[in-house]
Amino acid sequence: MDKEKLLDISEINSRTVTRRLLIFSILIVFAIILFILDILIGSVRIPPGEILRTVTGTDTSQWSVIVLKFRIPKALTALIAGAALSVGGLQMQTIFRNPMAGPYVLGVSSGASLGVALVILGYTYIMPVAGTRIPGDWMVIVSACTGAGLVMLFVTYLAFRVRDILTVLILGIMIAGGISAIVTILQYFTSESLLRAYVIWTMGSLGNLTGSQLFAMLFTVLAGLTISLFTIKSMNVLLLGENYARSSGVNVKLVRVSVFVSTSLLAGGVTAFCGPIGFIGIAVPHIARMLFRTSDHNFLLPASAVAGAALMLISDIISQLPGSDKVLPINAVTSLLGIPVVIWVILRGRIIKTGV
Repeated sequence: MDKEKLLDISEINSRTVTRRLLIFSILIVFAIILFILDILIGSVRIPPGEILRTVTGTDTSQWSVIVLKFRIPKALTALIAGAALSVGGLQMQTIFRNPMAGPYVLGVSSGASLGVALVILGYTYIMPVAGTRIPGDWMVIVSACTGAGLVMLFVTYLAFRVRDILTVLILGIMIAGGISAIVTILQYFTSESLLRAYVIWTMGSLGNLTGSQLFAMLFTVLAGLTISLFTIKSMNVLLLGENYARSSGVNVKLVRVSVFVSTSLLAGGVTAFCGPIGFIGIAVPHIARMLFRTSDHNFLLPASAVAGAALMLISDIISQLPGSDKVLPINAVTSLLGIPVVIWVILRGRIIKTGV
């Protein structure tokens, strides 16, 4: 009888793994299709054949400039940003034991925004000889990651002092509000040209990234994702509680620092060049949990990355307003898509426990 039970359990586990691998494969195919659609759709109608010839290097017409210099980099940016924000949100929800945690909600993205604001808006005061020239890519990305890291450190401190989900959320909103006040003061004293550049940046955009900016963002995000991969096993143990994790030999402080650095790089790297993008980080991990019906980070982390990339590509396609020559701010689209998802998840009671 015991042998039969073991066989049944083994068969169930095998079917569960097969189902999850199938869903993950479908997610990847879906993301690839969206990536192709994002390249095809735009204010200028380009025949698919021309795009194919441009990608293969057999076309040097006027279309090649639009495809190679704008559409492909924009689609790649969407893919990278969606994956980064989703993984960052998943890590924050686990480490804070808070299903509503995310870079945007807890003020980490606001911290990155403050770092960028200090560089862009305060640049004429720091380096007056620079005039209105926007600072270099690495200066922007370092300032964004530093701002995100400082806020992440402060929120982590508050979370382990307060230990109340609602209070931490309120404090995160207050931190974001305080940062917004500081940025407003900076805006009041800055020059008109730099103010315009910053306001456009705050609306969020996946386009107009240069090759060097895309490389800087990719490098930073890959560093953050690499660190997150090394925390998967420890994050799974943390779901059972910190005391259990310590008794299992997990260095909880090291895990916190690793998540702290990883999330700062992921949120800061994206925010530096795409602006503060909201609700991807909080919504996508819940979508991944519902699809895979698990809290195992071995599945959730790659699933969140792919699902986040797909949702960001969808947002970018919608922001293009197909058939129109106008482009919506990406932050507005992600908010309109992400907020209903979070509300629906809460009302349906479908949040798989994150250890809270």
